[in-house]
Amino acid sequence: MSDERDAFLEWARTRLRDAESAVHNGDAGPRFALWSRREPVSVMGAWMSAVGYEQISELFHRLADSFSDCTAYAYEIVAADVVGDMAYTTGYERTRVSVNGEPRRYVLRVTQVYRREGGEWKVCHRHADTLETDQS
Repeated sequence: MSDERDAFLEWARTRLRDAESAVHNGDAGPRFALWSRREPVSVMGAWMSAVGYEQISELFHRLADSFSDCTAYAYEIVAADVVGDMAYTTGYERTRVSVNGEPRRYVLRVTQVYRREGGEWKVCHRHADTLETDQS
């Protein structure tokens, strides 16, 4: 594994994980900090989709408003790579959270694309879908 890939994976396992945990506790701020504001950006989500930063901003606020009481969040990265100023991750997000006040447990299959902007990794695309069964 390259040093660059190792550093990227460390970022994904810490800052990215922390941002996702925060949004699942109703705080979209850390997620916004990790998302690119440079077009194109897109989300093809398990529940909602958006294209363009303005729509994504609305989506993140709606998600944060619906989430609370996250008791578990983990992103199991199955594959990842860094090529120049682009990177990707793919894996499974396992979450226990309240959605609109109702406790939920779910697994999402997630692929994200990142680009390096000003020396920092920023998410520019997310695709997620809900698994019918946990394939751990």
